[in-house]
Amino acid sequence: MKLPIFIADAFTAKAFRGNPAAVCLLENKLDEDMHQKVAREMNLSETAFIRKLHPTDNFTQTSCFGLRWFTPVSEVPLCGHATLASAAVLFHKIKNVNSTLTFVTLSGELKARRAEDGIILDLPLYPAQPQDFPEVEDLIKTAIGDTLVQDVRYSPDTQKLLVRLSDIYDRSFLENLRVNTQNLLQVDNTGKVKGLILTLKGEPGGQIPAFDFYSRYFAPWVGVAEDPVTGIFIYLFFCRFRAAPAAYVSSKARGQIKAVAAGHSHSSTGSELRL
Repeated sequence: MKLPIFIADAFTAKAFRGNPAAVCLLENKLDEDMHQKVAREMNLSETAFIRKLHPTDNFTQTSCFGLRWFTPVSEVPLCGHATLASAAVLFHKIKNVNSTLTFVTLSGELKARRAEDGIILDLPLYPAQPQDFPEVEDLIKTAIGDTLVQDVRYSPDTQKLLVRLSDIYDRSFLENLRVNTQNLLQVDNTGKVKGLILTLKGEPGGQIPAFDFYSRYFAPWVGVAEDPVTGIFIYLFFCRFRAAPAAYVSSKARGQIKAVAAGHSHSSTGSELRL
């Protein structure tokens, strides 16, 4: 069996930066366990599987496909950067002729549109609710010790915990912060939390280009110690930074994400993507 697989670095114009995702094109139905085996073999934070919905479909003319995402250990209901990578592979490598693609996923229909400066994704906007600190204190302190926290939010839809650090810290502090992910599974194995987002308010007026916030994302619960650059946190951030037109994701592999909220969804632009 031969499976065409591409690797795309999302949210960057430089090779080996941003967030890499594997994209697998399925001409025929793949066994359930084979999805996981391929994702484990690729060993990236996510592997995307694009499948044809009808026997007469093809990857160059069809505009609607099925899409699933797998980490090395499990399937996930949504992945922003792997969706961007999937659209990029279809648009730029397969030369799909359509201006808009629709992906049928576990999170509903997601759309990807061509744009002058990249690809625009229309994705769901998930609210993050206030979270009592004592309920998650052990988890947070296990991850970041005595680092001061300004606010904590939780999204039941995505099972992400959003932790905003004190404004006394700067970008350099977040970039160099050592996060203990090894013990997080032992501290919280209830299944309530599937991802930990650390964020810090940016300095929109202090630099060019301006960034409204910085962030790092950790998901050892699904086999991802740290995601290099993730789009999933954007869905939560509009509850805290509603005016934010841009974001900078701070990690070893840096990347940029532009996002605009619209009703109950948001558009995320991958203005730079390396195939």
